[in-house]
Amino acid sequence: MSTGKLYLVLARLQKRYLEVNHVRVLLVNHFPLEGSGSGIYTKNLAMQLVKKGHEVCVIAPDHQEVQMKGCEVRTIIFSDGKNCCYEVDFNFPCFTTHPKSYLTFYELSEFQINRYVDVFEKAMKEAVEEFVPDIIHCQHLWIAPYCASKLGVPYVVTAHGTDIKGFCRDERYHPYALEGAKNAAAVITISKQVDADVEKYYGVESGRRRLILNGFDEEIFRPRDLNRSDVLKSLNLNTDYEYVVSFVGKLTDFKGVDVLIRAAKIYSQEIQNVITLIVGNGEKYDELVKLRDDLDVKNVYFLGHRDQDVVSEIYSIADVSVVPSRNEPFGLVAIEALACGTPVVATNQGGLVDFIDETIGSLVPVEDDIALGEAIEAEILSPSKSERRQRAARKAMEYFSWDRVVDDVVRLYTDVL
Repeated sequence: MSTGKLYLVLARLQKRYLEVNHVRVLLVNHFPLEGSGSGIYTKNLAMQLVKKGHEVCVIAPDHQEVQMKGCEVRTIIFSDGKNCCYEVDFNFPCFTTHPKSYLTFYELSEFQINRYVDVFEKAMKEAVEEFVPDIIHCQHLWIAPYCASKLGVPYVVTAHGTDIKGFCRDERYHPYALEGAKNAAAVITISKQVDADVEKYYGVESGRRRLILNGFDEEIFRPRDLNRSDVLKSLNLNTDYEYVVSFVGKLTDFKGVDVLIRAAKIYSQEIQNVITLIVGNGEKYDELVKLRDDLDVKNVYFLGHRDQDVVSEIYSIADVSVVPSRNEPFGLVAIEALACGTPVVATNQGGLVDFIDETIGSLVPVEDDIALGEAIEAEILSPSKSERRQRAARKAMEYFSWDRVVDDVVRLYTDVL
């Protein structure tokens, strides 16, 4: 960056710090704005920042240009094998999977890693020179913070947990992740488990860590009075079921969908007229369908990836939503289900223990399909179902509204500046 440009940035930073109420934020994510927890986080944060009068520019990958009302989106175009105009001749990599890509970071060659770093460096440098942000907010302790460390603009990072899984799995990314963590002004952690892991693996001291729990989109996820039969009909399913169990998430090993299928074998034998809806996609899809068929589990349906509006409808008609993860850094899907007034049965680890209790659901041991099946059955047959639904929605709104989250994030921005 030239001396003149650096002076302009510093002058703008000083002016913004004095104004406090107006910040120009460059948001950077490794994944599209739909289809992953961090993508939804980025989109919601951008919209809420704009709503509160801040200016936002977003950098994210996808297969075509993306637009968002109220802010600029600079899309890095990756190839999906179908699009003809792209900047990178391979699909965007993931920590696990994504509805738009099954390629993982661990499969990239050294050449592809270097190419990936180069395109993010280029996109972020151009955004800094043209958008002139006061602060950069990167998602994941990964490549983006490393690129931000070279740009002379203060930056913060949100650690989402899947980045920590990637750090533990592939040492080739350690130099990037550690450099990005070392120079970050602050690291936002989304759960107590992620907070402890950021200190353990990256050495980020407590003074630079800020625990800010995730939020949900109140306009989409809210209690709704929907007819169960109508929603099932819209999904091309039999409308005669009396009870609904839902799962939403990636079909990957750590999500524990195989445990849910085994549990479904248990509760579907005890409860008549129950349907289990599995929403999401991933590399375990075929394996999970085969497991369902091998176990001869009735009324378990795989619905693939669905838009958030449809997911909200499924939560609203569900008697219980299930998060059977082997490891779950936070569990945004659990918050979204609660916001719709749906009790949640989840595993007793990771970020889920921070907010799930017996008043709005239950926690069971990891890998225990019997305990999971019994907990789901108890929730379906609960005599206080109406009260539990109301309590779930109230707790989500009180602790996890984006209005609260964005205020905490902006306070961090101003502290940094």
